[in-house]
Amino acid sequence: MKKLVIVLLFSQIAAAQGGMFGKDPIINKENWNKQRVHWGYFLGFNSLDFKFDYLTVAEDIQVESTTGFNVGLVGNLRLTEYFDLRFEPGLYITQRNLTYPAISDANDRLREVKSTYIFFPLLLKYSALRAGNVRPYLVGGVSSALNLGSNYNIQDDNYNDRFRMNQWTNFYELGFGVDIYLEYFVFSPSIRGVFSRNDELIRDNTPGSPWTGNVQAMKTRGLFVNFTFH
Repeated sequence: MKKLVIVLLFSQIAAAQGGMFGKDPIINKENWNKQRVHWGYFLGFNSLDFKFDYLTVAEDIQVESTTGFNVGLVGNLRLTEYFDLRFEPGLYITQRNLTYPAISDANDRLREVKSTYIFFPLLLKYSALRAGNVRPYLVGGVSSALNLGSNYNIQDDNYNDRFRMNQWTNFYELGFGVDIYLEYFVFSPSIRGVFSRNDELIRDNTPGSPWTGNVQAMKTRGLFVNFTFH
């Protein structure tokens, strides 16, 4: 369904522009990139999972990713003709389901990890030459994220059905996208990979816990698909 929506969206945009990808397209927003500062907002989807490292060889914890939702703001500072500095604070809602195969009880085997992140990314954008009404770009940088559902300050642990994570996590991000210049605004779909730089797991109070005892590190990784409007 998401793929169909994306295909239809791009089809409608291309049709509405009357041949924007043709040989002699009508140039929209010709001076838009000369602005020193501009603003926008984004909506999108995310798919996050965890990468686990273990202290000893054991059966892997199984991670099931779900599709989450993104919304946020964009602030863009023009540095040169090809480079921009971007700040994109956003709200990211997601869920990951963890299955522990070594635990026999069905209720204890599953942990639903629901997270609501507020991301604060600082990104460098490199844009290629504009071709008609299209300009592809690469983007990368670092971010910090506040996990509002981390349970970091709760004393109960997995023995009381409480999965705990650190409140703050640092990430690096890398992706690509394209600016599409329409008559009244600039539409920018993008795909970005995000990778945690630090261990996010808070261990259970009991040493040797079947949920956290053998975990050396647990780090978020995943994809953001954002649709930005300027």
